[in-house]
Amino acid sequence: MVSDRNSEKHERLVFASIVYPTKSSETNALLLADSIRTFAGSLSGNPILYFTPEFGKQLSSTAKDRLISLNVKMTPFKIDLETLQFPLAADVLAAAVAESAVYSQTDLLAWLGTNTVVIQEPGAFLLQKEKNLGYRPVHHTLIGSRYDKAIDEFWTLVYRHCKVPQDRIFPMKTHIDGTRIRPYFNAGMLITRPRELLLQKWSNTFFDLYQKLPFQEFYKKDELYKIFVHQALLSGAILSNFETDELAELPPTYNYPLHLHTEDVTIHRPSVMEEVVTFRHESFYQDEEWTKKMPAKQQLRQWLAERIPK
Repeated sequence: MVSDRNSEKHERLVFASIVYPTKSSETNALLLADSIRTFAGSLSGNPILYFTPEFGKQLSSTAKDRLISLNVKMTPFKIDLETLQFPLAADVLAAAVAESAVYSQTDLLAWLGTNTVVIQEPGAFLLQKEKNLGYRPVHHTLIGSRYDKAIDEFWTLVYRHCKVPQDRIFPMKTHIDGTRIRPYFNAGMLITRPRELLLQKWSNTFFDLYQKLPFQEFYKKDELYKIFVHQALLSGAILSNFETDELAELPPTYNYPLHLHTEDVTIHRPSVMEEVVTFRHESFYQDEEWTKKMPAKQQLRQWLAERIPK
């Protein structure tokens, strides 16, 4: 938390994410921070805040030193073991902590999945004044609700508990397969106005509901519900708090899923990553052949290779 909010410089936009004390998370966090500093243009010098769950294990000294050199502020936050062990629950909590930390110090907070790499200046993050959320749809449907079919029991449950007005349920298209679905927002890229307290409302909603018996019944049916319930409840929180005209869908060049490139059937499929503004990944560097497989030009592949621990 910020101890003296009035003493801090007011920023137009702050970047924030979560980093875990694991090799892959640290590598991802370093790539994200370095890519912002290198490629984010007029936003490259903006504050970057990383929040670390405090559960007995610390970030490596190598990662800490490198993040400090990139002018990244690291803040630990307390978390219990039960929360830490539930898929992505720590991310939900960290997002709310981040929002609270910058509440009076920035107009916009870019909450990003740590597995994000910025390739160009993300100018669309600077939302128009009438917009309160910049978002991308989910990558593909999975547990999402197709717009051309009757709403299923899971999403009925989400909408009921989140008190979602019927007139706010609009169609959006998934990033990779272009399926028309009911609103289902990707939790790995949220451009918010901290004054609206969306991330706190998401956290409150999630922790109020995720362990309730009706939701647990879905976890038993399919593990995907457990993995993505945080994202479904985010969608409920967004729809219950914002009118449709307060939402801004970011272009498909944002939050592009590198790991799903071969599955992309849309007209927006890039031939190389240099065509996108930001991409997401699933630790591509763990494949020893990644430099040959990545759809990118030599300069970007070389930049990435120089920053990945051997």
